[in-house]
Amino acid sequence: MEATYKVSGMMCKHCAARVKKAIETVAGVETVEIDLDRAIAIVGGEAKPDEVMAAVTAVGYGIDII
Repeated sequence: MEATYKVSGMMCKHCAARVKKAIETVAGVETVEIDLDRAIAIVGGEAKPDEVMAAVTAVGYGIDII
């Protein structure tokens, strides 16, 4: 299963790396791809969307599932 999220506040590679690291801590996440140019995160696995969004919010970024 794959889900795509719009991430707000990602401005640089450091931001993208921070978001990726936060998502990788969520149970059920198997893969994370960050597209900085489009400000999206593509998450593969069985992670619950609310847990992914909570992890990203906790490190200071906005996130919505699309």
